[in-house]
Amino acid sequence: HHFNLILAINQVTFLLLFSWYMKIRADLLLTNHGNTLPSTRLEHYKCGLSKPCPEGHFSFKMASGAASVVGPKICLEDNILMSGVKNNVGRGINIALVNGKTGDLIKTDHFDMWAGDVNTLITFLKTIEEGTVVMMATFDDSASKLNDESKKMIGELGSSSISTLGFRDNWIFVGGKGIKTKSPFEQHIKNHAETNKYEGWPEVLEMEGCIPQRQE
Repeated sequence: HHFNLILAINQVTFLLLFSWYMKIRADLLLTNHGNTLPSTRLEHYKCGLSKPCPEGHFSFKMASGAASVVGPKICLEDNILMSGVKNNVGRGINIALVNGKTGDLIKTDHFDMWAGDVNTLITFLKTIEEGTVVMMATFDDSASKLNDESKKMIGELGSSSISTLGFRDNWIFVGGKGIKTKSPFEQHIKNHAETNKYEGWPEVLEMEGCIPQRQE
């Protein structure tokens, strides 16, 4: 009886091991077979762009803030320059300055245009040097304290929408100091009770693209 019991246990053990082996083998075959199929893995392009930028361009992706809850996000060349996670965004206009030749971050700052002083923004704008890429994104209200001088200065960086930016509008923009034309990288959505996605705020704006590297 003792011998038969051992034999039965051995058979059960063998069957368990065999079934595990077959399962593992099947999994491996599936995995290997999967590798022979065309790869469906999405390529990762810098900043999660849908397609790569050509040579001599910087990849960027950015989003405005969501209501007064989620801060804006600015990414350049796969580096997050500003975000809520980095804890360097705030209510108002969020700005990242980037070297137009190298793509290196110069500095970031944010200016409260609801309770803050517009002169701090104007002083900051005056320090921007020729050839600097200027990236701006709104969070909550970014327009109440704007005046003609600050709007004119942002307009000179290539913005078309700054003159009509209103209370709690969402706006994202990439321009440059010394730009001769209006920037193609700009989006603006009005705060309007009938079209707002959130109670009191319009929907989040997102934009991606390729900024030409400054050559000279």
